[in-house]
Amino acid sequence: QEQLVESGGGSVQAGGSLRLSCGTSRYFGSRLCMGWFRQASGKEREGVAALRYDSTADYADSVKGRFTVSKDKAGNTLYLEMNDLKPEDSGMYYCAAGGRTLSDCISGSATSLEVKGQGTLVTVSS
Repeated sequence: QEQLVESGGGSVQAGGSLRLSCGTSRYFGSRLCMGWFRQASGKEREGVAALRYDSTADYADSVKGRFTVSKDKAGNTLYLEMNDLKPEDSGMYYCAAGGRTLSDCISGSATSLEVKGQGTLVTVSS
């Protein structure tokens, strides 16, 4: 069974940066869509970023210009580069993979992708 494992979370001050990583037991290149979503305490899950098989990216408006999603050349690791972090970016971040059509490869659909990791915690202090 495919497993996704996130790492790279931590505590930073507002304006700081973090890079999250997501490793897979299955080659990401075989997946149509990959993505990241987050969940803050007491709030709904929110899709943050998505990456299509051809590396076309999509972002939630709240993170555009600050976050970048990418994968390594080997196709085994998905990244989320987060810059200019804000306290409202705090939460548990999850990576996900799957999708059946290209319409699944948008940030808002990241929460619906079939395979999800266990999450990594990001805390941004003001």
